Amino acid sequence: MRMAKTKYPGVYQDEKGVFYYHIELGVDRITGKRIQKKSRKDSNGKRFSSAREANKEATRIKNEYLMQNGYANYRLTFGEFMNTHYLPHYQSNVEESTWETRKHVLWEIRDRFFDKELREINVRDCEAFRTWLLNESGHSQNYAGLIYGAFRQAMEYAVTLQYLKENVSKRTKSISKGKSLVDYWTKEEFEKVISVIYTHNFYEHLCFVAIWLYYMTGMRVSEGLALYWNDVDFKKKKLRIHHTLQMKSMKDFKRKPYTKTADGMRTISLDDDTVKILQNWKLVQSEHGINDFVISYTGLPIHRSTIPRVITRYAKVAKVHKIQAKGLRHSHVSYLINEFNADILVVSKRLGHSSPEITLKHYAHLWGRNDESIAEKMSGNIKFNFAKETLIDFNGNQNIKGDLVPYQNPTIRERNLSESSDTNASR
Repeated sequence: MRMAKTKYPGVYQDEKGVFYYHIELGVDRITGKRIQKKSRKDSNGKRFSSAREANKEATRIKNEYLMQNGYANYRLTFGEFMNTHYLPHYQSNVEESTWETRKHVLWEIRDRFFDKELREINVRDCEAFRTWLLNESGHSQNYAGLIYGAFRQAMEYAVTLQYLKENVSKRTKSISKGKSLVDYWTKEEFEKVISVIYTHNFYEHLCFVAIWLYYMTGMRVSEGLALYWNDVDFKKKKLRIHHTLQMKSMKDFKRKPYTKTADGMRTISLDDDTVKILQNWKLVQSEHGINDFVISYTGLPIHRSTIPRVITRYAKVAKVHKIQAKGLRHSHVSYLINEFNADILVVSKRLGHSSPEITLKHYAHLWGRNDESIAEKMSGNIKFNFAKETLIDFNGNQNIKGDLVPYQNPTIRERNLSESSDTNASR
């Protein structure tokens, strides 16, 4: 029998002009067989008079199947769903470095509901998980928020694959990020740290260059580790930041030709001091046969864990508080603001942010001292003289006594007394 397609998917017209639908409802997840439905009549046994009617009934059948059968007949556990579907999906859609840092989070989520059937996870289970993360897990609020957010995403993917009708975790509140300010070094603290580094030692010289470069440029750690010497333009005093380093070991690393974000691909200006320090370091490196990576003492890039160890070591010697590696980026922002009153747009471009709003979101607290020069300029700027007598008549205000208004305008006072005398005389 010949059939003609209509504009509605799954709806056809046979050679006699009769409309019908022939739809697939998916695959039986137990038997693996295709589930199909075909009919020329609606639920009341009436033949379809148009393709639109056939489509309306086909849509109803699909919805009814999903409501009554599509989600309920498959006893898939959450652990099976994570291992078979979500983990492979997530890993294939993110950077390898992201997967390495997130897989432990996803494993913790998987193990929480491992043997529970996916369709049986309810709002109470989600809320109990949320409460446990906040009160009993021992995780920081930021990390708890990361875990719960990943759980909600996994549940949403189950909806996408039609294993669930609804993402019940969305009925619960997300876990907001806790207030955490990244510590940083002031100019004075930075000076103390670099003053205790012995640069005549090759390795310590490397440590000095690394700390100096991060403090004076505000690069992300992975951006600095990926720097080649051809990224440095000594003549124009420019530094090109176009790469990041992904490293598992000294023998397993990738120099990726992009940064964390598209706006992170940038070229920034270098000060004369940094140019001289880099020129000197390049000569020292060449004496040891090193020509590619800027931050290197073996010819290979150093591991990102080296930077926090260097910071900790010299902070202790200098008797300065320890900061995180990313604290050098924050230190750079503080340095620009408090020493040079740097414009927000300049800071944003230098950091590789997409907009000044992003910069303010993460670094607004560093502008705390930036209004001191403004306050100094405001001093004495407003010119005025105090009134020598009051111009306000307080007589009608019962809450103001004479002692509180010792200097009334004589003219107003005489007028009030006169009016008071006339009133008493008329009485």
